[in-house]
Amino acid sequence: MPVVQAAVVVPIPPDLAYAVSQTTGPVRRRWDGFISEQHFLDGSTSPAKGVRTFTRQRFGLSMVTRYVSYAPPTNVGMTMEKGPWFFRTLGAGWRFEPAEGGTRAVWKYNFTCRPGWLAPIAERIGSVVLGYEIRRRIAGFARGCADPVVLDAARTALAAP
Repeated sequence: MPVVQAAVVVPIPPDLAYAVSQTTGPVRRRWDGFISEQHFLDGSTSPAKGVRTFTRQRFGLSMVTRYVSYAPPTNVGMTMEKGPWFFRTLGAGWRFEPAEGGTRAVWKYNFTCRPGWLAPIAERIGSVVLGYEIRRRIAGFARGCADPVVLDAARTALAAP
């Protein structure tokens, strides 16, 4: 199973970095260039273990995912329930830990491709493409961690009961 990973240190505390990672709507799109649309499903209004989301990637691919872990301010994990035909499985985990100067964020994705006969080649290509996208996305997250609008929204979310 291929795994791609990216990491960055951002100059804010872990609870705030985690809150930035969980922003939604227009605030999320300020930093997350990977998505063009994202929303909760099944009447949910906030992230939590078991909550499902719909995400449309900027090139039009879409997927439904489920939070399999949600543990602020240290980690969040998801798994794909429905998505592009070429993914048999896709999962992701984002970790946040204190680091000198702020927070180290590590985002790790694993996946398998189908059909089976094409998987060895597709997974090599997928590692390159998904690796590029994850590095691009975490760089956007780092920019979001310096964006006053994003930080204000994340602070508001932290202060909410």
